[in-house]
Amino acid sequence: MGEEGSQKVDAPRKENDRGGEEQEAPNDVAEGKAVIPPPDQKIASPVKEKVAESTAEKISGGLDNRDDVLAKIANEKRLALIKAWEESEKTKAENKAYKNQSAIGSWESTNKASVEAQLKKIEEKFDKKKAKYVEKKKNKVAEVHRAAEEKRAAVEATRRREFIKVEETAAKFRATGYVPKKLLSCFSY
Repeated sequence: MGEEGSQKVDAPRKENDRGGEEQEAPNDVAEGKAVIPPPDQKIASPVKEKVAESTAEKISGGLDNRDDVLAKIANEKRLALIKAWEESEKTKAENKAYKNQSAIGSWESTNKASVEAQLKKIEEKFDKKKAKYVEKKKNKVAEVHRAAEEKRAAVEATRRREFIKVEETAAKFRATGYVPKKLLSCFSY
């Protein structure tokens, strides 16, 4: 039995999924990866054989039961490695998603700030235009008021000249005793 196991260890082979061809199993020990033999392959190290034999003797049932136990242990080991790999991949995916969420958040805040700055710039531009138009309209109102004051002053000056002219004419009439022919219609005879 020991010779049979050592012959199988000398040339470790793995069944290929494609055509059932056998090829050598890669030596992944240097890379830090554990090579897990398929459940139907026997482990044939002398120390492992003794441990396996003592375990097999404890478990009644003989050689077939020993193979089942070893297959079960190999299967549990494989499942544990798969579970560790799964957890690792889930953590990687979670970290990647967090990184992407963070990048999206910073992109959003940067673009928001940019748009708000543009909006503020536009508001300032409109405020300046509004102030300019308000100033123009106030100047126009002031110009209209000045023109109205000038017209009022001109009308007042004309009224005063006419008053002075009427007073002079009335003084002339008084001095000469002449009565004006054009009086108001209410005073005419």
